Amino acid sequence: MRIKKEFVLREVCGEHVITGEGLAAVNFGRLLALNETAAWLWKQADAMGDFTVEQLADKLCEEYEVSNDVAKEDVAKIINQWQKEGVIE
Repeated sequence: MRIKKEFVLREVCGEHVITGEGLAAVNFGRLLALNETAAWLWKQADAMGDFTVEQLADKLCEEYEVSNDVAKEDVAKIINQWQKEGVIE
C-alpha cells in the first residue's frame, strides 16, 4: 500500500487533518481528522512509501509500549478507514 500522492497531512487549528491537493481537493471535498497516533502513523507511512500493516505495527511497537498483536489490530483499523476514504492505494 501507499499514500496517494494527492493527499497530505496538515495541521489546521491544532488538529491533524488529511486533505487533497489540486484536483483531489475538489473531488475529496473535505478534511479527514486524525488523532495523534494516526497522524504519527501517516507520517511513518508517507516516509516509507510502500508499507504494510505489519511494517507500521512494528514502527508503532518501537515508538509506544504496545504489544504487536494490539498494534496490528489498531493499525489494520486505521488503514481500513484510510482505504474507505480513498486516501491510500
